[in-house]
Amino acid sequence: MKTHLAIGVRELVEFVLRSGDLKVEFTGASRAADAIKLHQKIQYSRPADYAPEVAIAHQVETPELVLSVAGRIDGVFEGAAVPIIDEIKTTRRRPEDCLREENPLHWGQAKVYAFLYARQHDLNDIAVQLTYARLDTGASREVRRYFTRAELQSFFEDLVKRYLQWATLITHWHHRRDDAIRHLAFPFNDYRPGQREMVDAVLRSIQDGGRIFIQAATGIGKTMAVLFPAVRAIGGRACAKVFYLTARTTTRMAAEKALNELRARGLRVKSLTLTAKEKVCFSPDRACHPEECDVARGHYDRLPAARRTVFEEDAWTREAVAATAQKFQVCPFDFSLDLSRWADLIICDYNYAFDPKAYLRHFFLEQPDNYVFLIDEAHNLVDRSREMFSAEIRKQPFLDLRRKVKGSLPAVHRCLGKINSWMLTARHLTEAAGAPTADRSAPNALYPLLGDFMTAAEKWLEKNLKSVFREELLERYFETGGFLRVADQFNESYAACYEALSSDLRLKLFCIDPSRQIGEALTRCRAAVFFSATLTPLDYFQTMLASESAEALSLPSPFPAENLVVFVADRLSTYYRHRDRTKSEVARILHRLVEPRAGNYLLFFPSYQYLRLVLEAFQSAHPNIEVIVQQPGMSEQHRESFLARFETDSPRTLVGFAVMGGIFGEGIDLVGTRLSGAAVVGVGLPAVGLERELIRAYFAERLEQGFEYAYLYPGINRVLQAAGRVIRSETDRGVVLLIDQRYGSEHYLALLPEDWRTQPIRDPDDFASGLHRFWGEMPIRPSPGLPRPGPGQSRRN
Repeated sequence: MKTHLAIGVRELVEFVLRSGDLKVEFTGASRAADAIKLHQKIQYSRPADYAPEVAIAHQVETPELVLSVAGRIDGVFEGAAVPIIDEIKTTRRRPEDCLREENPLHWGQAKVYAFLYARQHDLNDIAVQLTYARLDTGASREVRRYFTRAELQSFFEDLVKRYLQWATLITHWHHRRDDAIRHLAFPFNDYRPGQREMVDAVLRSIQDGGRIFIQAATGIGKTMAVLFPAVRAIGGRACAKVFYLTARTTTRMAAEKALNELRARGLRVKSLTLTAKEKVCFSPDRACHPEECDVARGHYDRLPAARRTVFEEDAWTREAVAATAQKFQVCPFDFSLDLSRWADLIICDYNYAFDPKAYLRHFFLEQPDNYVFLIDEAHNLVDRSREMFSAEIRKQPFLDLRRKVKGSLPAVHRCLGKINSWMLTARHLTEAAGAPTADRSAPNALYPLLGDFMTAAEKWLEKNLKSVFREELLERYFETGGFLRVADQFNESYAACYEALSSDLRLKLFCIDPSRQIGEALTRCRAAVFFSATLTPLDYFQTMLASESAEALSLPSPFPAENLVVFVADRLSTYYRHRDRTKSEVARILHRLVEPRAGNYLLFFPSYQYLRLVLEAFQSAHPNIEVIVQQPGMSEQHRESFLARFETDSPRTLVGFAVMGGIFGEGIDLVGTRLSGAAVVGVGLPAVGLERELIRAYFAERLEQGFEYAYLYPGINRVLQAAGRVIRSETDRGVVLLIDQRYGSEHYLALLPEDWRTQPIRDPDDFASGLHRFWGEMPIRPSPGLPRPGPGQSRRN
């Protein structure tokens, strides 16, 4: 069976003929819309014999493949003695300058259209007209040339011949890939309990084009259980491309590791790890322009060789892409975007599929293809999507910019003055309120002022001139554009939040309920798999992620229940108002947890403030115990150094203090004796604040579950994630300690995993004996002062 490949006319021409420098120049937020309007204006002005938007297609067949070339001609003068193909190009430059430039891509595209039209209508001669139209004035200039069909055929065949060298390589690759996948077996001798069920459910969902939520306990092997059926679907042509979407670097690395395990068993698949531009750029302090960046100069001349070289490998990791980009001196980020077209599986952040500012338009802007989304740690997507669909601006940066452009850009200066005045008034009102405020109405009076600023800024930015304020103006321009895009979405699921910060004002369009936008983003794929160890309760996530009718699968832990014991200290209050009073008692029970057995322990707190409060009491009482403390804003290097301290079979005790929901609260694997136990202090509730209260009020009104949606459910998932650090493999044994009187309530206990063997702590001796039974060691004398339960305390045994 021959392989069928499809390519657009423009993509074909650019792939073969594009050369020279990489230039990332300012085009303006309204460029696309303005270009469409000007196209249509020109088309409407043409004579009656002018046919606009003419679809055209042709198939080229070789012994191995069928290549479909298709496109849409801007217009055809059909009534002329010789039909004329009209290719319209909009520009910010003078049209006569464009005519002198002789752009080979523009002429190439028009000539391909002319050949396909001539062939379809059996014409021996045909004309090509390039029309350049200026966006700001509408002025246009045309240049017309006449070609024979034979000339155009020669040009087209040479173009296709050169592309077919690559297309044939892709075809051969697809055959090798599909053959390897057909013979691919599961990479391990046996499935873990529940893993086979998960594999089958994922494959069925992909084949049926549905959505599925899978809550699979730690240790089932979720990453492999979604990747194995996904690559099988690729080989069976059930999907065109798989996007493995992650929230963290650790899960990206887990996906790469799983693919390497499959490759060790014979898998052939091209996988790309797509990394943010700022993390891979060789010269982050320089503009993407040949005058400033060495790799931008001549980038497209060197790109084909770089592409061919990296295609000899299957794993296009961040390191592999960077190394090849360095070798051939091409832009690593643009190179990775180019490779994404040919990758079978792309590992990337949620943003590349969901965020309106960053999603991959090459794949998702037009009619969606046969794509599959594998959404790892899907519990994170709710809050992440709120960030994606919210936007904020501040007063001070506009004022700072206004001072810098004074005298140079008077129109911009005036616009910034009006914005500053509006925000100054809003700040005074917020200060008068005495606290951050929210308005369920949009700040409509501000929008025209922001739009005027963007228009004025565009006129200067489009000249691409250097200036000391250019980068700052660009930053404000794009920030404002993002704010106005969110403003277009503002409805009853949004609120405008105002916060006075000294002389500054922060205005945020806060997305309370992101389900509508998530639902729109999910139309970009044919199948979506949401998976995590914590999707509790499931209906909350189905509602928030716009998938109420999705299939659901919940799988228990595959490991022996006796390997984990969960103690519940529900006589201690961690309420904010009680923390200072109970800090010493919390420190004592934490010491009681780590005292009986040397090893590594992680203690999780709901905030850094509470962490430091208990840390001080712990160290004061037990100065000889080694502790390590998570700090705000830790770099990746510091994070790795922190985790490296958790050694296997450590002869001494190391106690790590960390925060729930942070970089150590999920997504880390401390297997075996690298972690003996964990404590979770509190129930993980997010801090009370303006945004959380907006969420509470919104869902109280709509679902009568305001507290649950704003606090309880996000909190309990933090707790479960933190506790899930303890048991990571079938040989792990460990202890979890939950500290909070609310764990004595069925409202909270009902949200804990059914397979947890919870043991309430009735008194110090009870805790000591429980630890003794679990670890199998001699009893430890109880620490003094451990709180004893009162009568009638609610328990779950």
